[in-house]
Amino acid sequence: MKTKNQKYYTPADRKVWTGRIDGASEEHLRWHQVITCIDLNDEQDLTDCYVILGFACDEGVRRNLGRTGAAKGPEVLIKALSNLPVFRDKKTKLVDAGTVYCSDHQLENAQESLGYFIQLILQRGGFPMVLGGGHEITFGHYLGLKSYSRNKLGIINFDAHFDIRKPEPEIATSGTGFYQIAQQEEKINYLPIGIQKISNTQALFDAVKDYQINWIEAQHFHKANSEAIIQQVESFIAGIDYLYLTVDLDVFAASCAPGVSALAHNGIQPDAFFLEIFQLIISSEKLISIDIAEFNPAYDIDNRTAKLAADLLFNIVNR
Repeated sequence: MKTKNQKYYTPADRKVWTGRIDGASEEHLRWHQVITCIDLNDEQDLTDCYVILGFACDEGVRRNLGRTGAAKGPEVLIKALSNLPVFRDKKTKLVDAGTVYCSDHQLENAQESLGYFIQLILQRGGFPMVLGGGHEITFGHYLGLKSYSRNKLGIINFDAHFDIRKPEPEIATSGTGFYQIAQQEEKINYLPIGIQKISNTQALFDAVKDYQINWIEAQHFHKANSEAIIQQVESFIAGIDYLYLTVDLDVFAASCAPGVSALAHNGIQPDAFFLEIFQLIISSEKLISIDIAEFNPAYDIDNRTAKLAADLLFNIVNR
């Protein structure tokens, strides 16, 4: 009989990893040729492995009255990841650990299951790279991190939205994750980057002030403010024990990331400055996990959003 957590989990399927083959020699290899597919219900040593785990869920988006379709994100992102090249100097160890699904609108159970399997990955020495799915991924991811360690957690969120709304009426959505986390923490350590005034109410700005959260608005995220932004990011990381990075793809301009649940027409550009800050964050030894949220392939154009997400994860593996 399946346990509660196993009910929402499906092991990895090697057949989904397909792609171009240029040759069998080491210098020609791509991710689909080196990936190891596992069942997390078996016991494996995942030391120094980058472990891909899907979260096929957009129930939080549906509850939030957003554009559904993000539940298909993990399977489409795997296609985008399959042809990425492997560089021998990085000794890349890639593992597909399968997918957590949200069945029968049971979001809270799916989040609990996600947390359980993230905890397993961390306990076995792996680095979770979680593919969403809506931004309800955040609370489930958090549950796994807190079960793994009670050390001081910090969260950096690239996002147009604060996602700190109080559940009304007591129903969690894709926009309530950081409120839920704040209720679990004595003080939430949270740095949102890419916030847009047009996408957040006055009440949400008041809420982050009440929680003593600092943020970086999209309109201020540019090279001219480089020194101040770097200082803010470094100061934030210095004040925590370990770091979780979540990237909501709606932080980016619609021309670069059209395939999301909520478009940001004037979002930030994934340009050289963004990559500079992204590299600053992912190079920290305190970083222990990342997820990609709100990828909605139903609205993508020319795979732009999928390729952008794949590029971010490629940078993680090759940092």
